[in-house]
Amino acid sequence: MLIAIPDVLEREAALALREKLAAAEWIDGNVTSGGGAALAKRNRQLPEDGAAAREAQGIVGRALGASPVFLSAALPATIFPPLFNRYGPGETFAAHVDNAIRVHGQTGTRIRTDLSATLFLTDPEDYDGGELVIEGNFGEARYKLPAGHMLLYPSTSLHRVTEVTRGERISCFLWLQSMVRDADSRELLFDLDQTVQSLTAQRGGDDAEVLRLTQIYHNLVRRWAEA
Repeated sequence: MLIAIPDVLEREAALALREKLAAAEWIDGNVTSGGGAALAKRNRQLPEDGAAAREAQGIVGRALGASPVFLSAALPATIFPPLFNRYGPGETFAAHVDNAIRVHGQTGTRIRTDLSATLFLTDPEDYDGGELVIEGNFGEARYKLPAGHMLLYPSTSLHRVTEVTRGERISCFLWLQSMVRDADSRELLFDLDQTVQSLTAQRGGDDAEVLRLTQIYHNLVRRWAEA
């Protein structure tokens, strides 16, 4: 399931964060590469122990917690501290799959990567190339979203970032472990929750059918969640 979530950060907030990060010191992006990914990766990354990264992580973390669509789609149990990457001309990340387990070096936090996410901090017209390409049984899906929008996608998928040929692409990326491990169950819950929200807006939360669907949703979460 690929979900583009608009306005996780308001556009102006995303662009302001981008400008602040652009002025910070960056290092080789391979500091977080695993296995063969280091051979495929040519980009830069914000040092995760720096003041700029810590401030940005707080901003992104609060935005995620305030995004109903993100919370509904991901049902997050643990979110790996957000990281930030930068691609300029000639930089790219060839096809790879994210590591199944990520360990945060500073805290020792260990998570199973169920979902990956990219939060775009640069508007599409400000750079050429730099598309996030997800591969699956649907073929290829290409994304180049407006600043402040997020793409949520399975960590099990092969994905890549095409070479940037003009400008710069600065983004936030992260992984998370969901309370619901099974992707099909998680998708069903997301569809059901979105239906409940839509019907609630139309009929009100005290409508009998809305209440019945809400009960079904929460009972399914109880059945499938590993919290």
